[in-house]
Amino acid sequence: MLDHNTALLARRTGRDVTWWLAAARAENLPSARATRGWLADHGVTGYAQNPVMWELYGYPDYFLKDAAQLLEGQYADRPQLRPIADAVIELVLGWADDGRGAVDISLRKTYVSLHTPRRKFAQVTPGTKTAVDIFLRLDEPARGRLEAVKTRAQDPFTRKIRLRGPAELDAEAAGILLRAYRANT
Repeated sequence: MLDHNTALLARRTGRDVTWWLAAARAENLPSARATRGWLADHGVTGYAQNPVMWELYGYPDYFLKDAAQLLEGQYADRPQLRPIADAVIELVLGWADDGRGAVDISLRKTYVSLHTPRRKFAQVTPGTKTAVDIFLRLDEPARGRLEAVKTRAQDPFTRKIRLRGPAELDAEAAGILLRAYRANT
């Protein structure tokens, strides 16, 4: 995420984080809000602001924790769901070994993000106290276990499968997940 945002800053402005940090410090801005405004006034908006802001004001909590701590935190209040997330992660990690393709796994504070070499294809989230939702970037009709998701305009994650136990990560669910992977490679 940091690499992506850093590259975005450089692409949009032609200048790197070091340059923007020096420029922001020279302005002697009084607050994070003022810094964001100053960056926006100079054409640095959205995710491109993050590397500068994080360097100046501190990194988010989830950047300072390792993957195990983040996953533990996601399921702290629903430990019965953790084996489902573990099963999904184990499944997609195995794809590289059997020739289906490598998956990059990024943990955040509230979800696990699954990426092809091209882009994010799924998000594993403890959806309720009794189920894990896997949101998918998949252009297929909702039917059976593949459910439609109400999303914001332009959100590509319009489908999900809901798992209530590790056994529900069966051939059908694994097949849906693999189709989402392939659709995004």
